[in-house]
Formats: sequence, C-alpha cells, structure tokens
Amino acid sequence: MQRRTFLARAGSGALATVPLAAPAPSSAQSRTELLLGQSAVLSGPLGEQVRLFNEGARLVFDQVNGTGGVMGKRLKFVSIDDQLQPDKAQAAVRELLRQKAVALFGCVGTPTSTAIEPLLRESGVPAIGGYAVGDSARLRLRGAGYFVRAGYGREAEAIAQHVATVGLRRVAVAHLANPGGEEALTLLRQALAARKLELVVSAAVTTDGLNVSEAARKIGALKPDAVVMFLAGPLAAGLIGGLGALGLQPSYYGLSIVSGEQVAGKLGARSRGLVLSQVVPSPWQPSEPAALDYRRLAQAAKIGVGYASFEGYLTARVMVEALYRCSTDLTASRLHTVMTHMRWRHATLDLDFTQDGTGSRFVELVQLTEQGRYLR
Repeated sequence: MQRRTFLARAGSGALATVPLAAPAPSSAQSRTELLLGQSAVLSGPLGEQVRLFNEGARLVFDQVNGTGGVMGKRLKFVSIDDQLQPDKAQAAVRELLRQKAVALFGCVGTPTSTAIEPLLRESGVPAIGGYAVGDSARLRLRGAGYFVRAGYGREAEAIAQHVATVGLRRVAVAHLANPGGEEALTLLRQALAARKLELVVSAAVTTDGLNVSEAARKIGALKPDAVVMFLAGPLAAGLIGGLGALGLQPSYYGLSIVSGEQVAGKLGARSRGLVLSQVVPSPWQPSEPAALDYRRLAQAAKIGVGYASFEGYLTARVMVEALYRCSTDLTASRLHTVMTHMRWRHATLDLDFTQDGTGSRFVELVQLTEQGRYLR
C-alpha cells in the first residue's frame, strides 16, 4: 500500500538536502532511518562525474523521503571520499558498516571495489549500483555486488564495431594510469583485434592530468585515424586540445566515463564530433515517464540535465525498488535475496540481475555537437 501511495504522490514529493558528511552515531538511525553508504572518489577530475551521479540519486531519495520513506523509514545517503585509494575505501566501508548501513550504494572504481570485497562478504551487506567498476572487479564481487550499468567490455565492443564500420583502421587508446584504466586498455585491445584493427599506440594519463601533454605528443607521433579515450572529462578535453595544438584531427571516441558536458564546456566547438558510448538511455526522451520525472525533479532542484545525473537517478530507482520488494524485512540478507531474483523494466531498460549480478546490457553511441548536445 505504501509503495502505491509513493508512486501516486511522487510528483509532489518535497526535496530535502542530504549533506556529504561523516556518519552520525549508529544509535541515531535504527527504527526511523535506512542508511545507504557510499565509498567513492569525490575530489579531483574523477570526482565531478561522481558528484553528478550523486545529485541524480538524491533526487530519488529526497522524493521518497518526501512521501514518507520506505515502510516509514527515511533514506539517509552518506558518501565518504576515498580518493580512489583501496586502503581509504576499506576504512570508509568499515565506518559505514559500523553505522549499520543496510547497503552500499554507488561505490566507485575497480581497485577500490576489489579492496572492499572481503568486507562485503564478511558483513553480508550488499553493494548495489557500483559506478565505473571494471569487469574483473564485477566478477570478483559476484554474489556480493549488483551493477545496473553494462560492463566496459560491452562498451569496448560497441566502439570497436563502429570504428570498423566507418573504415578507420589505425587506432590509439588513451587511458587512466590506474588498474581500471589498464583493464579498459585490455578490453579495447581485444575488441579492436577481433575486428582486425591496429592498435598503433596507447598512453596512460595520470588522474591529476599532469602528463596529458606528454600523452598527446606520444599519440600524435603515430598519427592515428581514431583515438579512443578512457579518461575523465577534463583529461579527455586536455588530450583533444593537445592533439589539436599539434595540428592533428583524428576521430575521437570515449567510453561512458568521458563526460561530454565537461569536454564541451572546455573545448566548445572543438568538441564537435566526439562519439561516446552511453550505458543509460537519453535523459531527454520526450515522452518516457522516468525521463520526464527526472527532468522535472532536476529542474526543481536546479541541477543540470545530463547522462551522469540521469544514471544516478535510474540507479537510485533500482535501489528503492529493491527496498520496496523487501517489504517489512528491510535487512541486508533480504536485499541479497531480492537482488538475485530481480527482473524489472524501467525507463526502457530491461534489467535482469539473476545471471551475473549485472542488470543491464544496454549500450548506445551518441555524438556530441558543437553546442554540447547529443545526437543519437
């Protein structure tokens, strides 16, 4: 009954502010709150995407709280900055578990997700909706973590197929200089080789961006037809700008970690033609109910509409749906049972978590215009 009331009243839910702060003492949340905890990188070039993801998620959590919560319990979303460092991620998760988190939500990164796997299994608390988590970490987290977005392997396949279809042959890859970036390079190398495309050069870019000019020179020396990027938005913009300064104009592609909005914001018209893989449908769909609800909530909260926050919104919808399916048994063990049996169609996404813990296989390519908009 409560869930039907929420769905009927969702349009009028009030927005509340949930600050990024250290958890309150565990005694403050038991009968009245459900704690959802996040260990994520919140600073530097990688943190902006996570901030946008969290803004979209909070639209949902605030809406649910505005209509009475889940079974009368308010959702409390607490995010701790782990700076993408495994030891800090472990410390953050230990703290969130001490505070009796019913689930982890939206945890970020391949090395950090791998590092917290033993804590998830020991505690029995599930991690739901991980962001930017590599396929190897997903495999290791099977049975402990559940992912809404498609894996990077599917994104690599989609980009490689498009590059081959349009007749480009010599490809460069620029990737983050971390384990997630190295894994993305491996996936892209395999996808390119399967289509007899030549990977002529690869360059690792540090997360602080200090060597992006060096990476541009390394790639530019081989004059590739196409450059595929696994970089945060500001780093991708720096690489494109650096290659442009060398007088080069290859075709540019990016996995979903690349923020088109950030690239367009830094490069303007020079970002035109950038092709990106996206793992959620367009947030600008004119008549899709979830997209309409998201845009209405985003406008009320004065946040920008875009893929990153829409992904946060959709991932939070999955989290809330799972909690509702728990009914009165709002426990971590019940959440595991719900997630391992969960099939759901939402926002044109067919979600099925019953096979390997990854719900969606959806990937589509979009192209950036010089106005910073997307063509599908």
